[in-house]
Amino acid sequence: MKTKILMVCLGNICRSPLAEGLLKAKVDPDKVYVTSAGTGHWHVGEQPDPRSIAVAKKNNLDITDQRGRQFKAEDFNEFDHIFVMDNSNKENVLKLAKTEADRKKVQLILDEIFPGENVDVPDPYYGGDSGFDRVYDMLNQACQSIANRI
Repeated sequence: MKTKILMVCLGNICRSPLAEGLLKAKVDPDKVYVTSAGTGHWHVGEQPDPRSIAVAKKNNLDITDQRGRQFKAEDFNEFDHIFVMDNSNKENVLKLAKTEADRKKVQLILDEIFPGENVDVPDPYYGGDSGFDRVYDMLNQACQSIANRI
């Protein structure tokens, strides 16, 4: 049975698509299914932000086939692990949790590299291109940790 992982950020166009692409590149697709979602509905059906696509491409990843979708309560039934990009995303996802088992599936992605420090992946949307490089590097480390563990 495949392990199913969901990456979640606010709009599903900057951080979670990068996390999805990074983890997909590090795991066996026959054993691990990875996708992403946003807590908001603004970008449903859209490609990732052009700056996320560019930083991925610069690092030999193609995320252009991804399309935004909104996180829904049913995702707790579908996924084994739900990695959120920041505390605000975590709070929004946990509001939809119905059981303690649902709640246990949700983790800040940077807990992988900063355990117990409650570190957010900064949202690069309103910043410059260097913010996307920084986010890529953070997510690359976290996704490597996840891949090593799974």
